[in-house]
Amino acid sequence: MRYEILGETLPVVVCHLAAGESMFNEGGSMSWMSPNMHMETSSNGGVGKALGRMFAGERFFQNVYTAQGGEGLIAFASSFPGSIKPFEIAPGREVVFQKSAFLAGEATVQLSVHFNRKLGAGLFGGEGFIMQKVSGSGVAFAEFDGHVVEYDLAAGQQIVVDTGHLAAMDASCSMDIQTVKGAKNVLFGGEGLFLTTVTGPGRVWLQTMPLSNVAGVLRPYMPTSN
Repeated sequence: MRYEILGETLPVVVCHLAAGESMFNEGGSMSWMSPNMHMETSSNGGVGKALGRMFAGERFFQNVYTAQGGEGLIAFASSFPGSIKPFEIAPGREVVFQKSAFLAGEATVQLSVHFNRKLGAGLFGGEGFIMQKVSGSGVAFAEFDGHVVEYDLAAGQQIVVDTGHLAAMDASCSMDIQTVKGAKNVLFGGEGLFLTTVTGPGRVWLQTMPLSNVAGVLRPYMPTSN
């Protein structure tokens, strides 16, 4: 499979598949494809895995696209102004995404639910107790909000992230929360009560424009019902 990511503000990933190669998505992100791409919809792993994916913000059914009779083309577009990033997945190189970040992947990649081990991080960390884990072997694509900044953390090295800015992290990283210290900081600092702490080793992907922040900025301008 060959791919190219086009566009900046609203990007799309165009994938070129050899005959017999397959990709899957969660439905709704396919933008265009060649006529020899065969689509099959299934729960892909059974009811249990499908329900787990629903908890992680994805749909019950997945669409599998296979190139038949020659090379095929299929494109997956982002749903919000931001970035599309490719991830090379392999055993021991699993990645954890924020909820609903998964866009598409090769059929040899598995998407599953990821439960944060620490309940506090899940309840107050901004991205929820349930995230997405991508494993298996192959290329997966994720869509993030705004631009993406990457950091490589050494073992024990930490980075403190404001709510919602954590886009993805290597599965080798751990995530927890810390409270903002000082009553004045909590009341007047504007950063909320909790911040997310990510500890290495591993790579961290941070997004500059979380959708939740955009919603908060727009809320005062939205009409209210009487």
